[in-house]
Amino acid sequence: MNCRERVLASFKHIEPESVPAWLGASPEFRETAKIYLGLEKDEDLSVRLGDHFRRVFAKYAGPEHASPSFNLEPGATYRTPFNVARYGYGYGQPLSHPLANATIPEIDKYPWPDPKWMDVSGIRAEALKYDRQYAILGGDWSPFWHDAIDLMGMENLFFKMFDQPELVDALLKHIVDYYAGTSQRIFDASAGAIDIFFIGNDFGGQNGPLIGEELFRRFIAPHLKRLVDLGHDYGLKVMLHCCGGFAPLIPAMIEIGLDGLQSLQPSCSGMEPVRLKTEFGDKITLNGCIDTQHVLMEGTPDSVRAKTREILALMKPGGGYIASPSHDYLLPGTPVENVVAMFDAVREYGVYAALGR
Repeated sequence: MNCRERVLASFKHIEPESVPAWLGASPEFRETAKIYLGLEKDEDLSVRLGDHFRRVFAKYAGPEHASPSFNLEPGATYRTPFNVARYGYGYGQPLSHPLANATIPEIDKYPWPDPKWMDVSGIRAEALKYDRQYAILGGDWSPFWHDAIDLMGMENLFFKMFDQPELVDALLKHIVDYYAGTSQRIFDASAGAIDIFFIGNDFGGQNGPLIGEELFRRFIAPHLKRLVDLGHDYGLKVMLHCCGGFAPLIPAMIEIGLDGLQSLQPSCSGMEPVRLKTEFGDKITLNGCIDTQHVLMEGTPDSVRAKTREILALMKPGGGYIASPSHDYLLPGTPVENVVAMFDAVREYGVYAALGR
C-alpha cells in the first residue's frame, strides 16, 4: 500500500499494514524543523516525517478591495472573505462585528463574496503532481461558525439564537452558500484528483463544547450537513478539524454522515482516547490523540516515544485511526526532536504486526 491507500483503508475501517500519519505545522515550525534535520524543502520534511497527506488550495483572484492581504485598514493583518478585518498571529481576532445589529434585509443586502473570486484553474495539476501517492486534501476550509461569530459577535450570536433564530438562519445560509459554491468549483476543476474534503470549525474549549448539543443540532448541524453532502456528491470523504472538548457533539456529527475528525485533544474534557475509541471508533475515523499541549511541548524524545506507542496500541485496532499531534498547527516552540520522535515511533509501532498484533 502507498500512503493514499493506507488513508483510504482507514476511512473504511480496514486495517492497512501500518497506521497513516498526519503532519500539520505552522510555517515557522517547518522552517525550524528543516534546519534541525538539514533539509531544504517542505516536501523533504513531509517525506522525512512520513506525512501521508498533501493539501491543495484555490488562490484568491477577486477584486483588490476584498483581498485577504491588500489595502488593509490600519492595525489589520488579514481580511476574511466576508470583509471582517482581523489582527494577530495567524488569522488573528476580529476588529469589528459588522452585522452585530443587522436585520434580515440588511443581512441579505450585505456585500457577500462571489465564489468565482477564487482561482481553481491550478487545482488538478497541483494534486496530480503527487502521482496519487498521498491522500489529497482539498475544498474550502469553510469556517462558517467562526465567520458568524466575526460578523455578529459571539455573545450576540448566542442571544439571537434564542431571540431571533430566523436571523441566525439567514446569516449562516449566506456564509455557507459562499463556501459550498467555492468548494463545488474546486471539485469540478479537480475532476477526481482530490480524496478528502477538509473543513474546519472549532466547537470545543478546554472544558467542553462552546455550544450546547441542542443549539448545535438546531443551527450548526444542518449547515455542516450541506458541506458533508457536497463532498459525498463528489465521492469524497469529509473530515472536520475541530479543537477542544466537543465529545457531546460527536453523535450529531456522525448522524449527518461526517467521515473523519481531526485534531482530537486528549487533554480536553471528555476527549480521553479510550472513550473516543470505545464509543466512536467504529463509526468515524479518528485523527489525532497524541497530546501536543503537554507530551510534545513538555516531554522528552523518550517520553514522547513511549506515549506514542501507548496511543497506537489503544487506537489502531480495527483501523479507523490516523496518528497525529493533537493540533493541526504545530507551533514554533514545539521541540523538533519531540516531533521527530513521535513520527519515528508511529513508523515503528504503527505496523499492525507490532505490539502483539
